[in-house]
Amino acid sequence: MNVHEYQAKGLFRDFGIPVPEGHLCRTVEDVRRAYAALGGGTVVVKAQIHAGGRGKAGGVKIARSADEAAGHATALLGKALVTHQTGPEGRVVTKLLVEEGLAIRKEFYAALAVDRRRGGPVMIASAEGGVEIESVPQEKLLKEPVDVNEGLRAFQARAIAYGLGLSGDSAKQGAEVLRNLARLFVGKDCSLAEINPLVLLEDGRVLALDAKVNFDDNALFRHPDAAALRDPEEEDPAEAKAKEWDLSYVSLDGTIGCMVNGAGLAMATMDIIQHAGGKPANFLDVGGGASKERVTAAFKIILADEAVRAILVNIFGGIVKCDLIAEGILEAVKEVHLKVPLVVRLEGTNVERGRQLLKESGLKVVAATDMTDAAKKVVEAAR
Repeated sequence: MNVHEYQAKGLFRDFGIPVPEGHLCRTVEDVRRAYAALGGGTVVVKAQIHAGGRGKAGGVKIARSADEAAGHATALLGKALVTHQTGPEGRVVTKLLVEEGLAIRKEFYAALAVDRRRGGPVMIASAEGGVEIESVPQEKLLKEPVDVNEGLRAFQARAIAYGLGLSGDSAKQGAEVLRNLARLFVGKDCSLAEINPLVLLEDGRVLALDAKVNFDDNALFRHPDAAALRDPEEEDPAEAKAKEWDLSYVSLDGTIGCMVNGAGLAMATMDIIQHAGGKPANFLDVGGGASKERVTAAFKIILADEAVRAILVNIFGGIVKCDLIAEGILEAVKEVHLKVPLVVRLEGTNVERGRQLLKESGLKVVAATDMTDAAKKVVEAAR
């Protein structure tokens, strides 16, 4: 789960990470009030959407008067902001963060992410802040593993701070920011906690000029305060609906809808569709409990995508037997009044009974014997 920059900065404050003074605004008048509350002078007006690259897309503006700030707000609010992460449709801006302008001496990058090779979190830092971290050469990255019980140790934080070129009291502040960032990451079960840029001001202070925090969805039950930060307006409507049914769903740009149980089987199914000359329209894992209700919800989510021309259901019956799965599929097909071709491949416990139910249903369901057969048939049906 992603959160907005202003929400991430609220979490930063809770964990002792200094951030600029700012105000959340939803209207042009809010922006004028925020400008006055910040004491005038120079402010930064920042669009709040769940996407990076806002600055390059015109979503971060400098203002030196209330009128200029209001003008930026008028230009941004209610408009779609297109960045390299939003796709061509962009994201509509409904909220702005207005912050104090600061005199910046140097920008850095700092983040925590999960290193799957190490099997734990790793702190990543670079003296080249304000740019995409992927563009920074590996030899210029500073990395320290983070123990989930001990956090980022003091000597590790100091090593990174000095490695970034900080010195004196600024190095001490920087090390404290890094340790607190690690506390946030572990304490809130984050999948990413990023500061880009982390800045050294002309007066020697070190603070987080930007903030990005992503949470591990599987751990949100432990953090109701974090779950409350979810903004459904920023989510794909189909993905938001899938969450309500505990379905793993990701929209893609193909024409073949996929309904599979098990993430590995889902990935293999998408691969074999591609190999057969088709393009998957989604990733959808219904999990082990493929009940009629969940299958029906999955069909509705897939069919909400107008690009879908055919659907492949690829289920391995283990925990839930194939005959029960077949019954669920047939009931769901009747309820949603399916109008696109449907190919079903079943394997596992009671598979023959499941296939017989599909055959005798009288519904236009194309049975497949294996994954290769299923992929060929659904690609042909989509054409």
